[in-house]
Formats: sequence, structure tokens, C-alpha cells
Amino acid sequence: MSVLDPHYKKQLDTIATQIQASEFLKTYLEEEEEEDYIKLRTEVEPLIGALHQVVAEHHPLQLVAFEEALLDEKFEGLFLPRILGYAVLRGEVDNLYRYVRPQPHFKKILLSVCGSSNFDTIKKRMGQTIQTGFALSSDIWITSLINEITNKRIRYFLQGLKDSRFQIVKERQILYTRYFRQFKTENYQSATFPTNLSELKVEFSSLKLFLIHRIMSGVTNTSVAPEIVNFLNNQDFKDTDEYIEMLAIYGSFMNIEEGNQKHFANALNNARKNITQFDEKWMQHLLFLYGSRLPLNAAADLRIYESLDKGIEDQLTELYKLTNTIHTKGYEHEDAIEAVKVAYAQHEGVSTFNTVIRKTIFVYIDQMMAALDTSEYAKWIDLSKIFPIYIDIFGNQQFNQDIKDLCMAYVKKLLKVYVDKRGRDYQDIKKFVARTFKDLGFLKDKQIVELFKSKRKKRKPAEK
Repeated sequence: MSVLDPHYKKQLDTIATQIQASEFLKTYLEEEEEEDYIKLRTEVEPLIGALHQVVAEHHPLQLVAFEEALLDEKFEGLFLPRILGYAVLRGEVDNLYRYVRPQPHFKKILLSVCGSSNFDTIKKRMGQTIQTGFALSSDIWITSLINEITNKRIRYFLQGLKDSRFQIVKERQILYTRYFRQFKTENYQSATFPTNLSELKVEFSSLKLFLIHRIMSGVTNTSVAPEIVNFLNNQDFKDTDEYIEMLAIYGSFMNIEEGNQKHFANALNNARKNITQFDEKWMQHLLFLYGSRLPLNAAADLRIYESLDKGIEDQLTELYKLTNTIHTKGYEHEDAIEAVKVAYAQHEGVSTFNTVIRKTIFVYIDQMMAALDTSEYAKWIDLSKIFPIYIDIFGNQQFNQDIKDLCMAYVKKLLKVYVDKRGRDYQDIKKFVARTFKDLGFLKDKQIVELFKSKRKKRKPAEK
């Protein structure tokens, strides 16, 4: 956790002063009417929320410190239900929808809420949040937390939010997904950069997810970049797989300042020389990045290509020279096709190198298909001429299936628009699909007939 900048502390102090001077707070303390607290919340919480977003945008590593500052009694419990939700969702969740590690920040905020003089009002806005956090946590952790609370009424309240239904993985998944959806447009992610090997093994997976989130969101990473440089300068990390992953993420997706470009290139090329099977590990991580929906595209490859020492004879030099040809000439150009064919034949079909190349070509096709409107089906027909070429080069069933899935999805979109079976558009589409899908092995004759077969409308039951 990074220390909160004095500038943000000063702004929080200003808000706290406004809260304590509010007429709504004065009335609430005198009358103890919930309506007055709601008015105070309406007046002040937008100010806290706006400042929270500024910190999240420009200094995300300070978010935890910012939120813990809000636990001071002078803020009267305002915004705590919101940051409790952020704390619940920041925790890394495994495939069984349990936290990978206990969540001390979630615990600290919850205990602060339970100790607030405004608990009875605040609790009405956090039932689902606590239920979700408990569902993701272990029974031992929940019991330990509740035992720290001396007020029996509050303990009963928390125990009531521990639902046995969420012992079932599927139920936890549904709950988590539904809750996560409420926050999908908000920026609240934070992370901790490790400083030693023990921290590295514990913190890196969360850190990686944080960096991916930042890249996908398109936010600035000016304050994060120095921490990455410190990470790459840490001698204890330089033989680890995490070091390779950080190099790949930083080099591929972040705009490295001119002063740090040479530093990154040196770190990358030294690692290539000193880490056993660096190129193979790097390409394995590329496959993870493809699966993470990050924009692993021409721009990302170019950033790495420009930093590579081409004199080092490894698979990275070969890979990025090939992808540079694909990106500069276009994957449809005969020179790119020939380069792919030659390089692909020099590696085993199931090799990591060849898998990366298939992904590179598929990303191009996927992007082209995604950009096509239904009125542009002629472009799709023209684009499809390249499919059998790469299908023949790769000889890979998964690649064939992926291309088929793209084409089938597009055809179904077309058939929802072009419904006149006598129309020229419909006939052109039908003729192309019948010929090409059969040749490519996407569909058999019977399946093609079924695809274009008129669906009979169900008859309404006769009135009695």
C-alpha cells in the first residue's frame, strides 16, 4: 500500500470539515432521523466519490490508504458502503469462487462500520456486499471476524448474512457475477508491488490482474511506471517467471517514456541471455495474454520488436521478425503468407511458436470479421479466400473450429437481415455458404440444408 499524497489528505480534510459543519448533520444528531442522514449523504458522498475517482485514475496504488482515511469518525461513516464493495471485489478469486488470500482491507472497513455510531443507518446499504464477501471467504475467517465484535445485536446481524446456500460453487458464482456487474463501469482496482521473493509469490497474480485492468481501461499509468522499473531493477526477481511476465506486459502495452526505453531494452535482452528457456517462457506468457483479451496486436508486437537485440539467435528474434512481416505487409500479402509457411514448417505443429503464429493470424481475421456490418457481406466473401490458405498451412483443428465459429456467427446475423429467400442477397449468401463451407469442412450437405431451411411457425391451438 502506498502512502496517501498530502494533496489528497488536504482535500479529504476539507470534506470532513464540511461534514462537521453541515446543518443536516446537526439536525441528524439532534433528531436522530434517518432522513437527515440521507440528506447529509446526498450532499457529501458525491464529493468523496469524485475524489476517489481522481485517485483511482492517477494514483491507484494509494487507493487503500485513501479508503482507510475515510474510516475516521469525522466522516460519519459516509461512503463506507461503497468502499466496502470495492474491497470485496478487489480480492483475487480462484476457480471455486473463494478468495485466494484473506482480505484484511475488507475486514478493516467492516469492523469500522460495525463500530460506527451510525451503524443502524449504514447497514441498510451493505447487506448484499457483506453477504458476497462472506460467501467468498472461509468459515474460519468469518467466525474469527465476528468474534471480534462485542455487540451481540451486530453479531447476530452479521451471522444472518452467512448463508449456507453459498457452500455450493455454482451459487457463489452466480452471486459474485451478479454483484460484480454492479461495479463493471467503475475504476476501483489497486495493488501492491512486491519487494522480495516471498511477497512476489503472494502478490504477483493480483498485481498482474491489476495491470491488465489498467491497460484494458485505457487509463494513464504514469504513477505505476516507476514501480514497474523498480520491480525490473530488483535483482532477486531476475530469474523468475514473474519477471518475464512483467517484461511482456510492460513492454507490449505501456507507453514507455523515452528515458526508460533503453532501460527496458537492456532488461529484456539481458534476460534473454541469462534466463534458461527465456524465449519459450515468453511465448507461453503471450498465449496467456491472448486469452486475457488484452490488445496483443501489431502495436504491441512493434514495441517489443524495436527493443530486441536481433543479434541474439533465439525464437524471439525469429518470431518478431515474422510478425513484423505480417504486420507491415498484411497477413493477406503473398510475402507474409510465404514467410508464415516457411517458419511454421520449421517447428512442430503443437509447438508454442506455431501456436503463437496461429493466434496472430486469427486475431487479424477476428478483428476483420468483427468490423463487418451485415451490408458488407461481399467483403466477407472476399476475405474468405484467405481461409483455406492458412487452414492448409496450419493443419490445426482448433484453428479450423475458431474460423468456423466466426463464420457461423456472421452467417446467422446475415440470415436475420436477409429474409427474402427470392432476393439476390439471400441467394448470393446461400450459394457461397453451400460451396465454401462444404469445401472447408465446416458443414456437411445436410447441415447446410438445415441452415437455410424455412422454420415452420407453430400453429395456434384451435379455439374451442
